[in-house]
Amino acid sequence: MLNFFKKSLAKTLENITKTKANHKISKDLLEEILLEADVTYEIVEEIIYYLPPGEEVKKEDLKRVMGAYFLYEKPEFDMQKPFVELILGVNGAGKTTSIAKLANLYKKQGQKVILGACDTFRAGAIEQLRLWAEKIGVQIVLSNQGHDPSAVAFDTISKAKAREFDRVILDTAGRLQNQKNLANELEKIVRICEKAMIKAPHRKILVLDGTQGNAGILQAKAFNELVKLDGVIITKLDGTAKGGALFSIARELELPIFYVGVGEKMDDLYEFDANAYLDTLLEPIFEA
Repeated sequence: MLNFFKKSLAKTLENITKTKANHKISKDLLEEILLEADVTYEIVEEIIYYLPPGEEVKKEDLKRVMGAYFLYEKPEFDMQKPFVELILGVNGAGKTTSIAKLANLYKKQGQKVILGACDTFRAGAIEQLRLWAEKIGVQIVLSNQGHDPSAVAFDTISKAKAREFDRVILDTAGRLQNQKNLANELEKIVRICEKAMIKAPHRKILVLDGTQGNAGILQAKAFNELVKLDGVIITKLDGTAKGGALFSIARELELPIFYVGVGEKMDDLYEFDANAYLDTLLEPIFEA
């Protein structure tokens, strides 16, 4: 896990090393380092405030304070079969690729997976998900562009129940003509999912583009208002120097980070480990 974070946070760590310039870590220098990593000024001030008195910063103190931002534990879910996950996110965030990676992860665990192409707003989204399903070797339920996405969700869950699938992963539209249309569609999908199966969808996950840093939080808040989220997946973490934005995401949304993704390979999706993430960030700050 440490090696994964070193790879995915390479640009962030490079900035930290440059900023550090082999000095002892004072609170002023720490502030500069964290701001360079795209930790917001407000959170930087909080971190420094909760450190013990004195100018020099100790690694164990900093890790303890920073760790408090990731105390939103992943909730325990009743793993019913099929377990239905609704995946949300704006176009371009890596939502479809993340769905494929999740499907691949579950399949490698020996689970039977089916996808539902509920983003019927774009023909390209349906085709992209179909190609991923074919490549991974999982089943998919799809329809034509413009078809009712909630009907696709209902059909996918019904098929999964009838044929004893373990996992259902439903794609959704990232953007419609306006916010009200998107809200109405997502609310309807959730409602129809519960008609197809009690308590479904069991988990609602937002996919956030890691390269957007703190700008992605506004997107996350908007989706959380539309559909109460259970957690997030952070994508493209290897393509950004803004690895510190994860603090803001966790603090502002008060949601756990389920997975982080890097690259296009199917195995490039990892469960988020806050301890490993913090160790990776702190290592270049305190190395001799």
